[in-house]
Amino acid sequence: MTGLVIKKNANLFTVESDGKIYNLSPSGKTKAKGIFVGDWVEFDENITAVKHRKNILIRPPMANLDKLFIVIAPSPKPDFVLVDKILIYCHLNDITPIIVVNKNDITEEQFINQVQEDYCYYKIILLSAKCGNVDNLFDEIEGICALAGQSAVGKSSIINAIFKEEKLTEVGDLSAKIERGKQTTRLVSLYKVGSGYLADTAGFSLLDLSFVSTIQKEELASYYPEFLEGRGLCKYRSCLHENGECGVIKQMQEGKISKRRYQNYLKILQELKLAKKY
Repeated sequence: MTGLVIKKNANLFTVESDGKIYNLSPSGKTKAKGIFVGDWVEFDENITAVKHRKNILIRPPMANLDKLFIVIAPSPKPDFVLVDKILIYCHLNDITPIIVVNKNDITEEQFINQVQEDYCYYKIILLSAKCGNVDNLFDEIEGICALAGQSAVGKSSIINAIFKEEKLTEVGDLSAKIERGKQTTRLVSLYKVGSGYLADTAGFSLLDLSFVSTIQKEELASYYPEFLEGRGLCKYRSCLHENGECGVIKQMQEGKISKRRYQNYLKILQELKLAKKY
């Protein structure tokens, strides 16, 4: 049989298959530390094999993520370099990113307009978890999904609002009634929401973004889709878009590329240069 790992507790795994729940241990050939929440596994009385993964996250520990909701809010002040790093992470790991602007009830229109201008190549959702207005995010949950972002942007409130909805589906005997605000664990669980699954990652403020040191500085611009046209206009193919006769700079000066996104690019580029020195 084949099923999805929705919870891990030490060497015991909760697996969903055709709406039924199985609590399984790995067979002798399958190591428990090699099984993650989000893995598709083959099993009989025990888990016998892990099927091919599309991606794997170390923090939070999960596999096969399809969508990542990147949560920002007007308060605390957004770290847009972090947002760009998470977007790059998504590009590298075949994850669909969606930017979520929370606290829409207190957000000034200027802030929303700026985010929409800077990130026009990405889908953006506006919501207010405090007001329970999360339907547009609920509709985007397909496959295996999770939330990421700075502390205090409202990830826990969003998860709370979604989990309180009548639409939340119980899988087998897995209760949808979860007490939030008391979470001290660093474990991940998947919960059936609509046509997909949402990872309960409220205990994790950030992804493991150590990938930054692995990217070649020449590659970085390729993870900024709005740079594509400008890159073709650069005088030199090896252009890092810092100075000189650069098409990216020219388009930024003409307002065709977000100045903030370009500045974020330069900051991450400097991080890469420093990382390669050591």
